[in-house]
Amino acid sequence: MKDTTKTATLTLNGQSYELPVLSGTAGPDVIDIRKLYTQAGVFTYDPGFTSTASCDSTITYIDGEKGELLHRGYPIDQLAEKSHYLEVCYLLLYGDLPTAAELEDFESRVTKHTMVHEQMQYFYRGFRRDAHPMAIMVGVVGAMSAFYHDSTDINDPWQREVASIRMIAKMPTIAAWAYKYHIGQPFVYPRNDLDYASNFLRMCFAVPAEDYEVNPILARAMDRIFTLHADHEQNASTSTVRLASSSGANPFACIAAGIACLWGPAHGGANQACLEMLKEIGTPDRIPEFIARAKDKNDPFRLMGFGHRVYKNFDPRAKVMKQSADEVLDLLGIDDNPILQVAKELEKQALEDPYFAEKKLFPNVDFYSGIILEAMGFPTSMFTPIFAVSRTVGWISQWKEQQSDPAHKIGRPRQLYLGATRRDYVDIENR
Repeated sequence: MKDTTKTATLTLNGQSYELPVLSGTAGPDVIDIRKLYTQAGVFTYDPGFTSTASCDSTITYIDGEKGELLHRGYPIDQLAEKSHYLEVCYLLLYGDLPTAAELEDFESRVTKHTMVHEQMQYFYRGFRRDAHPMAIMVGVVGAMSAFYHDSTDINDPWQREVASIRMIAKMPTIAAWAYKYHIGQPFVYPRNDLDYASNFLRMCFAVPAEDYEVNPILARAMDRIFTLHADHEQNASTSTVRLASSSGANPFACIAAGIACLWGPAHGGANQACLEMLKEIGTPDRIPEFIARAKDKNDPFRLMGFGHRVYKNFDPRAKVMKQSADEVLDLLGIDDNPILQVAKELEKQALEDPYFAEKKLFPNVDFYSGIILEAMGFPTSMFTPIFAVSRTVGWISQWKEQQSDPAHKIGRPRQLYLGATRRDYVDIENR
């Protein structure tokens, strides 16, 4: 909202310009520069947009200094402890916690849309057997617009609603089938008598020869992973979804763009990178060597899974995820897995080291989620697809919010041009 009592003055070449200052319900004030180019003929320069608000939103708020993450005002630790993923989905999509009747109706709608079009099986079989599950997901989700024509009109509120439910419902099936195809096992269909997380685990691990009994502790841990990754404000993949959406692209194309962005190792691949680091360490006795390297300013090595770009104190999701990790490891009784042994000892030594405490390099959500997924039996190639399943509701909520904003316009970042100035074409024989 605009605070008419606040302005910022920019002086350029002896000319002063008054810029409005906008204040949100939380967070720093924002200088409104929308008319700056028109008035002063200059752009601002902000690579990575780290100091630029690209939109206004009512969905998620992060205070990196406090280590706070709020969804519609509710702290993430309360939601992870007291709620469950589909209730958080409802909250993100519609703005408030549901009543019992509203939640039952929402869960029913999601459950009844978990199957995918049968012809999509042939689409999967067009990929090579060794295709990465994320490559499959990018293709399959993008192709949904070829199978669900009745929910691609972004100007129809009902079609937007149908597309939203379809993607939340079908994404676990799409990810599980990508995994099954990757390992050469038959596809497992969803079951309507199972909850969201249990359904996903069964579709990943059941085989026709024998059914898969879902352990409630594993299902709860999976549900928490989904909940803790549901939305994270204007991160790279969410901004990608919004930018694609600003052109009027259909919702399936927009979410496919978000999945493609999430695939990057600096974003959704962080927990996979963490597990790969643990494998590189190999045994607990090598941990001091790697901690020393992390402290060495001349060594490019850094401990994956520690610290966070946004959270300058601690990751509020990590405490809940650590609890789940402890529960899963205790349930499975995994004491001889070398990767998990390294993880537990690395966590212990890093938390006891004054250097990491001083730098506030605490284990983040990716460190613990990777441990849980490894213990459950998922290969590292499935870590990012699971992240995509979790984040789908965040992408859709942001997409719906943008579509309903009458002031939204196509994204068009500017640039600082450093190339050649105008020059005339030279015929090839004269070059």
